[in-house]
Amino acid sequence: MKINKLNSIILLGLIAIISILVAQLLWTKEAFTLEQKKLSQKTHIALLEVARKLYKGTNHELPAQNPVQKIANDYYIVNIDNDFEPDILEFYLKTEFKKMNITTDFEYAMYNCQSDEMIYGNYISLSEKGRGKQSVHFPKHKNLVYYFAIRFPNETSYLFSSMRFWFILSIALILILLIYVYSIFTLLQQKKYSELQRDFINNMTHEFKTPLSSILIASKYLSEQTPIKEDKKLHTYTNIIINQSYKLNNHIEKILNIAKSDSAPLELKKETTLIVPVIEETIENIQLKYPEASIRIETLSNEYQIETDVFHFTNLVYNLLDNAVKYCNDKPEITITIAIENTCLKLAFIDNGIGISPKNISFIFDKFYRAKNEKSNEVAGFGLGLYYVKEICHLHNWKIKAANNSTNGMTITLSIPYKK
Repeated sequence: MKINKLNSIILLGLIAIISILVAQLLWTKEAFTLEQKKLSQKTHIALLEVARKLYKGTNHELPAQNPVQKIANDYYIVNIDNDFEPDILEFYLKTEFKKMNITTDFEYAMYNCQSDEMIYGNYISLSEKGRGKQSVHFPKHKNLVYYFAIRFPNETSYLFSSMRFWFILSIALILILLIYVYSIFTLLQQKKYSELQRDFINNMTHEFKTPLSSILIASKYLSEQTPIKEDKKLHTYTNIIINQSYKLNNHIEKILNIAKSDSAPLELKKETTLIVPVIEETIENIQLKYPEASIRIETLSNEYQIETDVFHFTNLVYNLLDNAVKYCNDKPEITITIAIENTCLKLAFIDNGIGISPKNISFIFDKFYRAKNEKSNEVAGFGLGLYYVKEICHLHNWKIKAANNSTNGMTITLSIPYKK
């Protein structure tokens, strides 16, 4: 099965993020082990210093053998071959732990194995959360006379809190992975729906064109018959059928062109052309359809030239003028201004129509979008005209902007890169 470019990018992105996530989790595990070793080392040093202080001032010396033994990750015993007071032990433990920056709760117990009992035990809380816990129990160790034991009941949570940054980073990566997977799923769904929509439009329009062609042929034949020509009403009705059939055919062609451009980009045949003559020719065509429309060009020069596909540029201008005329309650008055601003040729279409609500103006170039207004029920269409205009501008690397006028109507401005 051949994997297309999109699927390859998705797969590579997914592999990259999963690899980063796995590496991050491994680093987090290593960091936890390292933090555990650091705590163990600091605890060992602190307890050794406590033992040294307990021996100080007595007639015993610190033994050559290390008195500190680690029984478990959170449990240590320190052999002291001498009697000592609980208060002194607690003071030394707090002092040395503070020096070593060990800030987790701990509990300690003192044993005298000669009497076979725990002499003293206490829970030392360094946070409000742990205060009040006084139950202390430690196992006894043989072959020791006087010793004390230390346990860190919250060692795991303490280590986790010291690694907060690592866990936040890991959670962030997991969220990124989930968002990526969701985005890819959404993208594939949209791609699927887009293909279904395009196939539906293609099939629907092709199915419409066959009976429409038959209607046009029959209507033209009918209009040429003598009884029809002699009857004004029948001749009028026949012309209505023909005109509306042509209009419907134009809509179908427009839908087919849009569907085609979605599946494969339109190919532009650019050539250097004078912009004013093209616009003037388009104005003549639009005034055949709307004789009442008043359209004028304001420009300082008729010699402005641009690189464009003349066919698509003509359709672009026609669509903008057609829209301006259709969405107007009064006599349509349209001004086309052409001017140079910095390195751009500004082509503005200013009309006196009904305008559009400011909240909807950003959607007018969307496919199949038709704003709800007083003319939307009167004007036939599919909301593809301005979408086509935007696509042509995009292919030319032009910018297009729409804005309401201060009084009435709206202005659509094209910014075309221009070299003198």
